[in-house]
Amino acid sequence: MTEAQERVEEQGGTPVGTLYVVATPIGNLEDITYRAVRILGEVDLVAAEDTRHSRKLFAHFGIKKPLVSYHDHNEQQRQAGLVERLQAGENIALISDAGTPCIADPGYCLIASCHAVGITVVPIPGPSALITALSAAGVSTERFAFEGYLPQKAKARADLLRKLNGEQRTLVFYETPHRLAATLAALVEILGAERFMVVARELTKLYEEFFRGTTAAAVVRFAQDPARGELVLIIPPGTQGPQMNVRDALRKLLNESDLSRREAVKLIAKEYGLPSSDVYRESLSLTEEE
Repeated sequence: MTEAQERVEEQGGTPVGTLYVVATPIGNLEDITYRAVRILGEVDLVAAEDTRHSRKLFAHFGIKKPLVSYHDHNEQQRQAGLVERLQAGENIALISDAGTPCIADPGYCLIASCHAVGITVVPIPGPSALITALSAAGVSTERFAFEGYLPQKAKARADLLRKLNGEQRTLVFYETPHRLAATLAALVEILGAERFMVVARELTKLYEEFFRGTTAAAVVRFAQDPARGELVLIIPPGTQGPQMNVRDALRKLLNESDLSRREAVKLIAKEYGLPSSDVYRESLSLTEEE
């Protein structure tokens, strides 16, 4: 018995289909889950962002199911037909080109429509570029704000960055290679040339890289070697207004408390959203008088 059949039985035999929101690999095909492969092989139809791209994935895993395109440009037209098929008892999987659907990708309108008419929506979790990048970036992730893709127009992009400049959560953006240079230039101008950031590229692929450095250094780095593939930009909170710099904060904490150097470093790193190793190196530069 398939998972969908089990759900129908649990619901008293109601012949209504299920919409599965299935995460697919962001690069390395081995990252797909056993459950995702099974569900894709069991459903009646798969709604895919790009059917050509998805057919390569299906061929790799021997999945033979009909595909229908579902993307930003046809979302409204496709939605009603998919809901009708679900109401008629078909089970459908929603996938994006890579990662988890609806995270800066189309799909939420379809999911909302399903909830509105009582169709069960089941998430099949898996890869996400957002979480993958944050997990290995080496910055504070206790609180973060995901802003998706920055606006394409320069003024709108600058206005948003100015609005976010005082944000005390780690900022996360998606970006494309052809817009990276303009975005980095805007970050230097608005957030400052010395603002720390991480640029994650080619996640889970052969040339995976985590660039860690200032916005100014990122401009130089990616001017010399332009990035390929979509990127994740991660920007921890910066020092704002009268807030002390890291060195002064360390000096004050060590002089006014009984904390050890290691404990003080941990607290300051958390407060400023910086790697503990960087703060520790700064602490070693303090003189005994300081």
